[in-house]
Amino acid sequence: MDQSNEMNGSARSWTTRRDKKAQQISKMKRLTEGRVIPTNKIVDALEILIQPGDCVALEGNNQKQASFLSDALSHVDSAKVNNLHMVMSSISRPEHLDIFEKGIARLLDFSFAGPQSLRMAQMIEDGSIEVGSIHTYLELYGRLFVDLTPNIALVAADKADSHGNLYTGPNTEETPTIVEATAFRDGIVIAQVNELTEELPRVDIPGSWVDFIVVSDKPYQLEALFTRDPRQISEMHILMGMMAIRGIYERHHIQSLNHGVGFNTAAIELLLPTYGESLGLKGKICKNWTLNPHPTLIPAIESGWVESVHSFGGELGMERYVAARPDVFFTGKDGSLRSNRAMCQVAGQYAVDAFVGSTLQMDFYGNSSTVTLGRLAGYGGAPNMGSDPHGRRHASDAWLNMITGESDIQRGKKLVIQMVETFQQGNKPVFVESLDAIKVGKDAKLPIAPVMVYGDDVTHVVTEEGIAYLYKAQNEEERKQALAAIAGVTPLGKGSGSEITEKLRKDGVVAFPEDLKIKRTDAKRSLLAAKSIDDLVDWSDGLYEPPVKFRSW
Repeated sequence: MDQSNEMNGSARSWTTRRDKKAQQISKMKRLTEGRVIPTNKIVDALEILIQPGDCVALEGNNQKQASFLSDALSHVDSAKVNNLHMVMSSISRPEHLDIFEKGIARLLDFSFAGPQSLRMAQMIEDGSIEVGSIHTYLELYGRLFVDLTPNIALVAADKADSHGNLYTGPNTEETPTIVEATAFRDGIVIAQVNELTEELPRVDIPGSWVDFIVVSDKPYQLEALFTRDPRQISEMHILMGMMAIRGIYERHHIQSLNHGVGFNTAAIELLLPTYGESLGLKGKICKNWTLNPHPTLIPAIESGWVESVHSFGGELGMERYVAARPDVFFTGKDGSLRSNRAMCQVAGQYAVDAFVGSTLQMDFYGNSSTVTLGRLAGYGGAPNMGSDPHGRRHASDAWLNMITGESDIQRGKKLVIQMVETFQQGNKPVFVESLDAIKVGKDAKLPIAPVMVYGDDVTHVVTEEGIAYLYKAQNEEERKQALAAIAGVTPLGKGSGSEITEKLRKDGVVAFPEDLKIKRTDAKRSLLAAKSIDDLVDWSDGLYEPPVKFRSW
């Protein structure tokens, strides 16, 4: 027993969180019976259940948004609900920041703020929002179970029954993680659903974890973020894709991998059934994937390249296709995808051979970030994917292929591949002497610069000029020289010496297309297995149903 309490004649309570929850829930009896909150009473309910200073986890993924609940939170009376500590993986909707301007929330811990990055930077400068930390997804999820455990969780699901059981369908994403952290430490879980029904296709989250459900006035927001129209893939993307397949995937025997979203990786996916097939690589590379159901992966799946795909989330229009390919995707008995952002991040960090991503800026030593001047975007899961986990112990050919020393105690390395064009939109060079992230971090009073992927984790960089095999570089200066050799006419590239470049090519630290037996003139759109969204629909036998904005018919 605590001696101070004993001296005061009182025993310490070990159920303060549970008691607080019971007290708040008891106040709901005048508003609702059972678990179901009337749709038109949700603001009243939030004002009853949330107390000033509470830690509130609001679900906002890359794609799925608890949009009904976030809108309701922005309409509570700030005299009743204020000073909240918000924990959100993605700042995606205007009301996510409105709550700070209205004084409802004060402190924010998050991972990504792409759609709201400009406003976020301005609000930090104005002092209307206080940032705890910018996290990777896994880092944020981990802290939910340590020092950021929510008092309140606001999440979204497709359907619920009267017992509170939830069906999340293809877009499970981070819902189970948020709910578990909250429910098992006596927090209150509120789920918005599109439909209340007595029979669910499957139970994704048991009702014993859920306190209240509310039927939203319209379906939760869902974005098609991982769909890339093949019409937008350029010959430059195709050339870079050919180099990646020949100079990295084939060379290092990459069997398992994560592709980030982008036209560079979409080009690779559409080159596997054509260019990859011509190299005799089917069955030798690219078997197991961690990524959302990319429509551009359909031809590779249909032609027998892909053995498995585990997904962070779903993708609009891919539902019927995924359900028809259970040998490839992780699906439930109902046929729909079971995505899981937390477990897919774990798989992407520890279980795959390679991560292939991109960035807006890279410095002369390979450090990169999507945080640029005036934009505080964060970085989501890229630092998890784009890092070499020192805890890995299982070997693969690709992992072992990164060993460069001769000691008896050696460890391999995950391949971290950055594919960037030398200039981004607006003719801005990607390669810069100093990342904007350094200044942005200082202006936002962050304790460390918001670097997305650290240079010492990057093993390969691909541009339209060639490949830099950074893992082979002997020191920092040689890393810089290797990057300069493929940096084109950027300031970094202009400083590259021809003699140094030729030595790097001879030593295998740099490879140009011709070194990989690739003719630049062969990089034509005719190589793509699908050249339009319509072609992807054909490959899927009509199972893929693209959102209207991607259709050309």
